[in-house]
Amino acid sequence: MRTTAELEERLARPSAGLVDDLSRLDGDILILGAGGKLGPSLVRLALNASQGSRRIIAVSRFSEPGLAESLAGDGATVVAADVADERALRDLPEAPNVVFLVGSKFGTQGREHATWFTNTYLPGRVADRFRHSRIVALSTGNVYPLVPVTTGGCTEDSPAGPVGEYAMSCLGRERVLAHFSELHGTPMSLIRLNYAVELRYGVLVDLARKIVAGEPIDLATGQVNVVWQGYANEVTLRSLALAGTPPFILNVTGPETISVRQAARDLGAALGKEPVFTGEEAPTALLSNASRCHRLFGYPELTPAELIEHTARWVAEGGPLLDKPTKFERRDGRF
Repeated sequence: MRTTAELEERLARPSAGLVDDLSRLDGDILILGAGGKLGPSLVRLALNASQGSRRIIAVSRFSEPGLAESLAGDGATVVAADVADERALRDLPEAPNVVFLVGSKFGTQGREHATWFTNTYLPGRVADRFRHSRIVALSTGNVYPLVPVTTGGCTEDSPAGPVGEYAMSCLGRERVLAHFSELHGTPMSLIRLNYAVELRYGVLVDLARKIVAGEPIDLATGQVNVVWQGYANEVTLRSLALAGTPPFILNVTGPETISVRQAARDLGAALGKEPVFTGEEAPTALLSNASRCHRLFGYPELTPAELIEHTARWVAEGGPLLDKPTKFERRDGRF
């Protein structure tokens, strides 16, 4: 993965399991929020796994120049629409399978009302509109509380304990979707993801950029979970087959608890620069146990060591970055 084209190809490379699962799934797949960080690669993955057997309908405002044309060229049915607009939502094509990726995180502080609209009210409107579909909705591990790092992270059965307005609004999303699932009998899956990484953004890119710039790395959040985005996309699509009422809930992340200090040291060694640290590791962190996911779908294809190697080379060679920091180090929920 030395070029953007090679990275995109790897992200959109389907496994045999995904191809098999989608071959047994009837009908088109409608992807809402196809222009976000995960959206384009998920659209391409769905196209490759479906092998022309169905329409993959990509819906977004498509603010990034050229993205709509690129996805259309890859074979997607592109619909430029703002799903927050009632008329636009009503006019979207029907599809038996819906993947809902729309969400708001950064800029929450000071605009809490807009975050709650996007993360809590809008999902209810979408669930009502597509009440006869099967829905997979992206959620987040932020719905869990900070837990002792020795626990291995929260399971899907752990009590929710969101910290901050963003996390609370995401739990609100889940509760509203669960309401409509029960009201209409709509089968749903909820994907609690943290943190997806690829070579242009994610926790490892955040660390690498700080190392190159000589900026101190705050160790207060000393442990994290990361997962290759290609795996997260695959699990999201395969979870269409697991949708149920009440919603099927799934933690999606890697099997390891990653030490931020050690990851930074490994990145620094690959980059030829010593990382600078500040603070000490707190005894708690935002961690998820994704053993249910791994039992169902296996382990991610790329290990943390491989992700660190790829990320360091990408950053060192000046590969393009999305400039969207995760702010994983925040412990107060303010994004």
